[in-house]
Amino acid sequence: MFRTGRFEWPTWVLLALTYLVWALGTTWAAGAWLPLSMVLVTLSAAQHSSLCHEALHGHPTRWARVNEALVFPALSLLIPYQRFRDTHIAHHNDEILTDPYDDPETNFQDPAVWESLPGWTRLILRINNTLAGRMVLGPAIAQGVFMRADWRAIRAGDRVILAGWMWHVPAVAVVIWWVARFGQMPVWAFLLSSYAALSILKIRTYLEHRAHPSAKGRTVIIEDRGPLSLIFLNNNYHVVHHAHPGMAWYELPARYEADREAYLERNKGYYYRSYAQIFRRYFWHAKDPVPHPLFRAGE
Repeated sequence: MFRTGRFEWPTWVLLALTYLVWALGTTWAAGAWLPLSMVLVTLSAAQHSSLCHEALHGHPTRWARVNEALVFPALSLLIPYQRFRDTHIAHHNDEILTDPYDDPETNFQDPAVWESLPGWTRLILRINNTLAGRMVLGPAIAQGVFMRADWRAIRAGDRVILAGWMWHVPAVAVVIWWVARFGQMPVWAFLLSSYAALSILKIRTYLEHRAHPSAKGRTVIIEDRGPLSLIFLNNNYHVVHHAHPGMAWYELPARYEADREAYLERNKGYYYRSYAQIFRRYFWHAKDPVPHPLFRAGE
């Protein structure tokens, strides 16, 4: 293992490198060559989102407030850390995975709701169920649905959700201050890069979970050790993460390899060799229907 005791130096190093790359992308690289700047900002913002995921699962320290402070700047602008934390912890209840109402990270619809939607909405959601659509439209659709639900909850008096958004204001303000004070990127390039970071993350979440009668059979394994695996901090070994949510990102591949057949039996063979295979198969074609194929209201 990489760590000695509780000092998770791989995560500390990656945190420092992520902020350094983002800072260089918004400043020096923008003055040198704008496309390079946009690539650096996109990749570092996506990496930062994955580090936020590590923080809410207890890394790199045992203190939640310290971890939250380490990822405080909202590099991707849109997702409040506290809201991500709360919804993601709820998502880790395997029994509700893919449920259109209980799983806050699902893209499945209640079939009855689906039938009631206008045709243009169903067309957009069908496009969103291809990988290409998920990358282009997915961040906007997910953000709109997420914010609408939170706004309704805030209007109904939910102070926890309100607090999550209030803490998001200074987290975004820090980023805006840096970009305004030191940045050399045009505003459009910075915003496009921030959106592109969320698009990359949609590759990870695209097929993390499937509709399956067994809760343990709903979570994927993607045996990929390439650049996307690093950006996603090995969450392509997703069934391992769900089985051991407190395990650090750099421990997941070895844990999987040590008991590969057991994990594939656990998730009923929900498996892909690589992200390249997923792109070939699903970039233009939907993997799943939008209405949940197994959902029964009231069950």
